[in-house]
Amino acid sequence: MIVGIEGLVVSVETDVSAGLPDFSMVGYLSSESKEAKERVRISLKNSGFQLTPRRITVNIAPADIRKDGTAFDLAIAVGILISYGMIRAGSCEGIAFLGELGLDGKLCPVHGVISMVAAAHDAGFHGVIVPEANAQEGAAVEGIKVYPAASLKMVVEMLSDAEKLDSHAAEHWVAGPEEGMYDVDFSEITGQAAVKRAAEVAAAGMHNFIMVGPPGSGKTMTARRLPTILPKLTQAESMEVTKIYSICGLLPPGRPMMLTRPFRSPHHTISASALAGGGMVPRPGEISLANRGVLFLDEFPEFSRASLEVLRQPLEDRKVTISRVKGSYSFPSDCMVVAAMNPCPCGYYPDRSKCSCSDYAVKKYLRRISRPLLDRMDICIDMPALDYRDLAMKRKDRGRQEDSATIRGRVMTAWERQKFRYKDEGIFFNSQLTNSHMERFCVLSPSGERMMADVYRSMELTARAYHRILKVARTIADLYGEEVISEQSLAEAVGYRGLERKYWG
Repeated sequence: MIVGIEGLVVSVETDVSAGLPDFSMVGYLSSESKEAKERVRISLKNSGFQLTPRRITVNIAPADIRKDGTAFDLAIAVGILISYGMIRAGSCEGIAFLGELGLDGKLCPVHGVISMVAAAHDAGFHGVIVPEANAQEGAAVEGIKVYPAASLKMVVEMLSDAEKLDSHAAEHWVAGPEEGMYDVDFSEITGQAAVKRAAEVAAAGMHNFIMVGPPGSGKTMTARRLPTILPKLTQAESMEVTKIYSICGLLPPGRPMMLTRPFRSPHHTISASALAGGGMVPRPGEISLANRGVLFLDEFPEFSRASLEVLRQPLEDRKVTISRVKGSYSFPSDCMVVAAMNPCPCGYYPDRSKCSCSDYAVKKYLRRISRPLLDRMDICIDMPALDYRDLAMKRKDRGRQEDSATIRGRVMTAWERQKFRYKDEGIFFNSQLTNSHMERFCVLSPSGERMMADVYRSMELTARAYHRILKVARTIADLYGEEVISEQSLAEAVGYRGLERKYWG
């Protein structure tokens, strides 16, 4: 079963004894788990197994954890057949079972297979039988054999012959050369050099950032290309992301592993629970689906206040914790949050030749973004309307634009510097620095110290904004290869906070 995004091995015990015919299940079960007795009973009958009427008791342990889902059906059916003597008990040693049964005896796919197979491997099982539709996903886990089966009858046949069982083992899934490729590229963005630089800085330190500009200035286009300049997912990151998508049933067809950085762009009408995660049985929200990638919030002020404010804790902690009476669930939310917005309801402020919004309407619109949330955005960048010359740029000139691979090379170099610097600190990026870390790692040059003091007073910074500037300056210094943050790097970081003053005061 699944708890959070991790699998948990549960034990299915069956007992068949004399007495009034009955089929009872115990072990703190949800409604869909309790319904397994009807699915299993009819599936056994329609698969040709004639069972004499006896008293059947099924216990799913541990009893103090609520069991959700339908993945227990196959294990229950196999346990009953063992108790009736139709399957030799020794043939199941070291093998885990998961899958939902149809009334005709077919094995139906379930969500979260990769997490459950990984949990079986960690628990010492050498094999696991899964539905055929989940075979590729299960086979992505190394170190354990995965046996796909189409029906309950096929499972019994496989268990009766060890050679036949081994012949059904699925091959370990290996990604092809075309996997992990993107169909967009940064070279497609013409003009907007300052915005592309800000995007590079954000990617280099995994900083949250916000773009403000009129409609059609390229905000969405830039955001959609951010994953292409992030380094490729490591094996561990790919497995973590895949687990999240697997339990949500969102793995692309024919692709059992997530090999590209996620990009999520929820509509602004999304609820707070859909954004952060939740439900009676908690499931990951959009911020967790964007883990290790980009969460893009277009039309930022149009999101409900509750939806925006629920992001504050995940942005700080890099995880979402959902508490219920039945327990607490944690989902990772280590992503880059990118927001895009117009400067006013019509989108053209402060160009009064186009903007017809009153000053009150502009201020009311901007106030939809709270100061605490704005402080959590490391970089704020103004995105002016595109110049005609950029739009009319000839194809040969567009080819001179830096592509994603070139920018990604610089970002990877900055990541390696951070990885080496923080190898003993339990963090990976400059955006994760705490106050104590910054005293040691965000050292300013003498001229930078003087500049920072002047900026703090003149811009009336909050303590959080001050620390954000230092984190961004540290990232810019890493892109330049500086150990001590220079005045130049600090000046660029300060420039990324000037937009707040322009619009929010």
